[in-house]
Amino acid sequence: MFFSPDFNPYVAIIGDLQDSRQLEDRLQVQEKLKATLNFINESYSADIASKFTITLGDEFQGLLNNGANIMSIIAVIQHRMQPVNIRFGIGVGDVTTTINRDLAIGADGPAYYKARQAIDHLKSSSKRHGVPKADIRLEVDGKDQGTVMLLNTILVLLTTIKSSWTDRQREIIWDMLEHNDSQTAVGDRLGIKQSSVHKSLSGANFNTYREALLQVEEVLGEIRRTDV
Repeated sequence: MFFSPDFNPYVAIIGDLQDSRQLEDRLQVQEKLKATLNFINESYSADIASKFTITLGDEFQGLLNNGANIMSIIAVIQHRMQPVNIRFGIGVGDVTTTINRDLAIGADGPAYYKARQAIDHLKSSSKRHGVPKADIRLEVDGKDQGTVMLLNTILVLLTTIKSSWTDRQREIIWDMLEHNDSQTAVGDRLGIKQSSVHKSLSGANFNTYREALLQVEEVLGEIRRTDV
């Protein structure tokens, strides 16, 4: 077990819309982001300590009581905001100020410091040639940094696999992850044959992606506040 029972942190998530100043339809994107965050706040209310809120024109943040659904939350936001690319910084640690349930603004502490550190690292690495690119990064306050590094390596590999997907593969994979059922059911929802679903999943290295994703989810799922 990576997170010991006496570790009682929050999870801060900061999202950053990449190249937002270059978007031609910024207002439409902003409205889409608001709707997406509202959906997250309603769908994952049991996990949320402070609701996801737009903090700047191209950033938003939220605070979670546990890590069980971190990757699911990120996946839903990524899916609903396509084709806009978003970076996510995940910070695990304490919050030292009063928490406003309805607005994730004004709170402070190691969880937010670590989330900001993660976002800044992603922004910096995206500008450096020869550095592996990722769209999700984890920083943990006061824990085994070797394990954190390993998780971040897996997140880099997940980003690499995702970057190779076609729009069709992406649509099929999001549907598969959201519903977690059979290829036949996916095909029925999307109006295509099961054989086409299978071919797309194979070409996208879906099984490898899902296995790595499950490993990350298992570790992050250990994060849980005991006073909630």
